[in-house]
Amino acid sequence: MSSTPQQIVYVVDDDEDVRDSLQWLLESVDLNVESFATAQAFLDGYQSGQSGCIVMDVRMPGLSGISAQKQLPDYQIDIPLIMISAHGNVDMAVTAMTQGAQTFLEKPFNDQTLLDHVHKALADDLQRQTQRNRSQQLQQRYDGLTKREKQILTRVVQGMSNQAMADDLAINRKTVEGHRANMMSKMQAESLAELIQMAVVLDLISQA
Repeated sequence: MSSTPQQIVYVVDDDEDVRDSLQWLLESVDLNVESFATAQAFLDGYQSGQSGCIVMDVRMPGLSGISAQKQLPDYQIDIPLIMISAHGNVDMAVTAMTQGAQTFLEKPFNDQTLLDHVHKALADDLQRQTQRNRSQQLQQRYDGLTKREKQILTRVVQGMSNQAMADDLAINRKTVEGHRANMMSKMQAESLAELIQMAVVLDLISQA
């Protein structure tokens, strides 16, 4: 399994030998790699929206891996993190995992073990990216609805009939049917079930 051209494995470690070794290992299975000697260099060098994963050492001079992990949201970095350490302990592992790290590996680790975790992280990131893209597309469709069409959508997912919606909005049933057809077309929903799934993604069900 290899990465797509859009995915990058970011190696962050202050030990040059470790960086070179990890880069060679990852590139040997056709993964795209960028390496950084400091956590700050990675934070500053990451391009927002780039897909991939991070392999980062816990202990580094200056900004530590744990501290850098806390700052990932500030830099709009939302990709899986694999934390590594030659001096790992339970407290470090717990902190890293509770802050959202995908896994914590102690050096020295088996090459295949690292590759397995990297491949899983990349696959997870692709899935998350797909979900984010779908959410963005649905939000754009929803934003393109008129105020009345949004009112109709809300009532449709509540399970209201066309007549009930007409009574509730003080308009005639034919007008409701027209708005409903336009709304379904704009949302590209082919069925009520599909529209409800879209409403769940858009977090509209709780508003209904």
